[in-house]
Amino acid sequence: MKKKPVLSWVLYDVGNSAFATTIMAAVLPIFYYDVAAKGLDESLATSYWGYSQSIAVLIVALLAPILGAISDYSAAKKKFLMFFAFMGMIASVMLAFVGEGGYLLASILLIVGTIGFSGGNAFYDAFLPEVSEENNMDKVSSWGFAFGYMGGGVLLAINLLMIMKYEWFGLPDTLAGTRLAFISVGVWWFIFSIPLFRNIVEEKKHTSKRTKSFISIGFKRVTHTFKEIKKFKQLLLFLIAFWLYNDGISTIIKMATIYGRDIGIDSNSLIIALLITQFVGIPCTFFFGFLAGKISAKKALTLSLYIYLVIVGLGYFMTSALHFYILAICVGLVQGGAQSLSRSIFGKMVPGDRHGEFFGFYGISAKFSAIFGPFAFALVGQLTGSSRLGILSLIVFFIAGIVLLRFVDIDKGKEEAEAQTNPEFEPVIKT
Repeated sequence: MKKKPVLSWVLYDVGNSAFATTIMAAVLPIFYYDVAAKGLDESLATSYWGYSQSIAVLIVALLAPILGAISDYSAAKKKFLMFFAFMGMIASVMLAFVGEGGYLLASILLIVGTIGFSGGNAFYDAFLPEVSEENNMDKVSSWGFAFGYMGGGVLLAINLLMIMKYEWFGLPDTLAGTRLAFISVGVWWFIFSIPLFRNIVEEKKHTSKRTKSFISIGFKRVTHTFKEIKKFKQLLLFLIAFWLYNDGISTIIKMATIYGRDIGIDSNSLIIALLITQFVGIPCTFFFGFLAGKISAKKALTLSLYIYLVIVGLGYFMTSALHFYILAICVGLVQGGAQSLSRSIFGKMVPGDRHGEFFGFYGISAKFSAIFGPFAFALVGQLTGSSRLGILSLIVFFIAGIVLLRFVDIDKGKEEAEAQTNPEFEPVIKT
């Protein structure tokens, strides 16, 4: 195993996971509801947050496959990763300047930050097959998520102290602690990105002389890849399944805190619950990496999705902080496992010479899938005046994803990828 590149790759997840925890999941939703959206109707505050999430991921979804194709053409994954990472870092710091009633600015910065976070991840994910051998990919992918939980959880714990015990930090009030928390995300993200920026050397691909703009090349290659992906039937089937169940997962991540706030759970309890999720997620993500080696990655992933069905059902009946704590534990059990195994399963079925291009498709699947969940949640909540019905609608996405996943043959998918990379490859005939 390439220890230094793997460690550098994992540490980036330690850094950028602070955006996922503090900005997307825990602190900003409460700040948005209580401060930025002050003066708005409560149900509108929740809906506007959902719409902001959908707009952000729609933009990322449109960009992801283009940027993935361009990264392969130019062998510039690291440069694009750095560009988007700095975009996310700066947006995080700028959130500290949002005032009461500034929900529009908060939404814009959330959108810009999400583009930076998710756009960077499209290139970060594409490095996985380069830093890890194929037989270690499940393990390394799990390490990334596990240490990401650790990093996001440690900073979230510090942020919680800033908000609840602001006087320890010489701050005048809770609001000042919240603003400092936003700044800390950008700084933390930057510090833990340095090893990747310094130590990972991108594999050089054979590229043609560029005669057109990157945008023209990107659109042309995206069109080509949409046609080519039909040759990878198992990969395409997995992407559709992933699209569906990931919709449910991403919606729970992004909407859980503001949903809890909407049904009356206090802000400190919500942040503590998210902290519980982070630290439960650390050993459980490692466990799912281990479990994949014992029962197969597909079976372990399916198990995690069944547990998500239970989580959605319990979420509908949630009424107290204790209930939210229990759900936080349940989410921590499966969230990292589902995400890391999805990434590694996909990586196994990707042609060896087209990582950036196909992980661009992985990005667009993840991002497009993340559009509809928050939008449906927001729309149902706005039309019915009840966020509970919004969360219940997520059951459909999980059931559909589980059904399609049953038909995915990972070994056949690897053979399809190898056959396209190596024309002389002869698949093993099962008897």
